[in-house]
Amino acid sequence: MVVLLAAGLALSACKNSSSGDTGPSQLSVAKRGDMSLVSVEKPEQFPLVSAESYDDRAELNATGTVNPDVAREIPVISLASGRVVDIKARLGDRVEKGQLLLKIQSPDSSNAFGTYLKARNDEIMNKKAYQRANVLYEHGAISQAMLEQAEDAENDSLADLKSAEEQLDTLGIDKDHPSPVVPVYSPISGVVIQQNVTQSAAAGVTFSGSATAFTIADLTNVWVICDVYENDIPKLALGQDATIKLTAYPDRSMTGRISDIGPLLDPNIRTAKVRIEVSNPGILKLGMFVTATFRSLKAAHFALVPGSSVLHLHDRDWVFVPAPQGKFRRVQVKAGQMVGDKQEILAGIQSGQQVVSNVLQLESTLEAQ
Repeated sequence: MVVLLAAGLALSACKNSSSGDTGPSQLSVAKRGDMSLVSVEKPEQFPLVSAESYDDRAELNATGTVNPDVAREIPVISLASGRVVDIKARLGDRVEKGQLLLKIQSPDSSNAFGTYLKARNDEIMNKKAYQRANVLYEHGAISQAMLEQAEDAENDSLADLKSAEEQLDTLGIDKDHPSPVVPVYSPISGVVIQQNVTQSAAAGVTFSGSATAFTIADLTNVWVICDVYENDIPKLALGQDATIKLTAYPDRSMTGRISDIGPLLDPNIRTAKVRIEVSNPGILKLGMFVTATFRSLKAAHFALVPGSSVLHLHDRDWVFVPAPQGKFRRVQVKAGQMVGDKQEILAGIQSGQQVVSNVLQLESTLEAQ
């Protein structure tokens, strides 16, 4: 058995040696053809056109929101401190200049009216004393110094009276019809965009209330604040026009003007704030989303091809250009806006380059094959 086993091993070694297997076999790699090349039976039936040269200003789109013009925002200040007893306006209301907004029950009213009464009584007394001093001086009963002293007392009392009257006017109190309730009126016509008081709440600063009861904004002109990326900022300039389109009203557009390009960049998304001043036709509301379209200050060179030459497929744009041996090559392009019945090509081909004039006809032929 040992002899037979040794013979079997020797025979196996001889077979391995004679087979010449010295390592793994070599793999052959099949090269794939150019997938962008297509061929048709009769390429001459697909006419070619040359891309035209077209100069236009590139467009830049940016999203933004509608904001009030801070120069047209007016705070409604409660000069009297006290308790709110009546509110005549609410957040979002349209108010007119001089309209009553709220009433405040305030001890400032009583104090101011008491100061006015004392000043008025002092003025009456000093006026009579000055008149008597004049008569006495004319008859030589008093000296000129005493007359001047009476005149000075009268002038001081007039100044105190005038100051007390102005304080009543500032608080909105009628000196002929005094009241502990102080009215607060709207200083301008506009919309209430902020409300800081409620019924029976404290107003003013003495009782830890809010000095600014309301904020009213004139929305006849508003700001559109957009975020523009860092590399697009050189395309913009102060005074440049922008077309504003509203998300809420896609069929409406209006024109604004760039009034400020922010000096700071957002470090996270690398954008700057661009401010556009827009005249409000009445449909712009604060917080609305808009799209602002800017046209570059410098004209750029583009190619222009027939609209039928561009294939829109899977959110991409393609054209077919002639290739050797009667074939066509599919080339991806970046399409711009339509100019009449022609398509603006921003990148992918150059002006003068030939493309298939009717790409749909070519596509249908390829599908049939």
